[in-house]
Amino acid sequence: MNNKTIVLASRPTGTPTAAQFQFEKREVPTPEPGQLLLKTLYVSVDPYMRGRMSAAKSYIAPFAVGEPITGGVVAEVVESHNPQLPVGSVVVGNLPWQQYSVADAKTLNRVPADKAPASYFLGLLGMPGLTAYFGLLDICQPKVGETVVVSGAAGAVGMVVGQLAKIKGARVIGTAGSDEKVAYLKSLGFDEAINYKTTPNLGKALAAAAPHGIDCYFDNVGGAITDAVYDHLNKHARIALCGQISMYNATEVPTGPRPEGKLLKSSSRLQGFIVSDYLPRWPEGVAQLTEWYTEGLLKSEETITEGFDQIPAAFLGLFTGENTGKAIVKVA
Repeated sequence: MNNKTIVLASRPTGTPTAAQFQFEKREVPTPEPGQLLLKTLYVSVDPYMRGRMSAAKSYIAPFAVGEPITGGVVAEVVESHNPQLPVGSVVVGNLPWQQYSVADAKTLNRVPADKAPASYFLGLLGMPGLTAYFGLLDICQPKVGETVVVSGAAGAVGMVVGQLAKIKGARVIGTAGSDEKVAYLKSLGFDEAINYKTTPNLGKALAAAAPHGIDCYFDNVGGAITDAVYDHLNKHARIALCGQISMYNATEVPTGPRPEGKLLKSSSRLQGFIVSDYLPRWPEGVAQLTEWYTEGLLKSEETITEGFDQIPAAFLGLFTGENTGKAIVKVA
């Protein structure tokens, strides 16, 4: 059988293009004792992957040029050498962009098909949901009646952050890049949502949406949105620095307002974090998110692209705002 594979062809300068992705046909690997042969069902595309396309030092090793790109994948076991995961089991793990791959059972988690759709374990009940869970609840710690602002609120992480803040009794404001996404956020229960692309003055819009100031900010975007938020921080505000997608493709770091004075005057706490910092607590997070989902307190939206060949296009679409909620590619 052919085994389509997507490798990193070259490192991008600025915004990645289709030229960075090369399709190859490789042999289907043979599992060794204790391993599994997996058929890819769903592939996750995520903004953090842009950083791994660069050779710059980061919190995780870069992708190697000429080697398969890896990321979150839901797969079906088609050959098993481990009795704990028999043929037919559905699993989730960090796997290559291939139609078939092999992995050790210990590197995978079984997907409980009775709890939620399998693809949700790449989104709401997977890494993005856990990012929202730990970033908001551990770092921001919203209290009843406080105001929480979420940038990139209609993305895979932001949509969960807003819903968790509502569960905790906060007033929630989200920013997004289209009127359709604003309407989606309102349908999730956000109190206010701002289309940053059509709003001439973000500062005035935030002042109107948060008349009592901002207590918590979950930052997925950075840039001008974050500059505007910092002008409205309340005393002892908490900021979870999760992503800076507005600058991921910048060839030079832009000079903007310097935030230190605003943080100092408001006695605010700014903390960057990576979800893998919380790896020992992931079971706790998955269990709680699953409970809230089954109780109807959490909803999910997915932008599903069909076809293995469409994985690069789905990834590139992240940087032009084509997805609402979690971007997923259905392979089989």
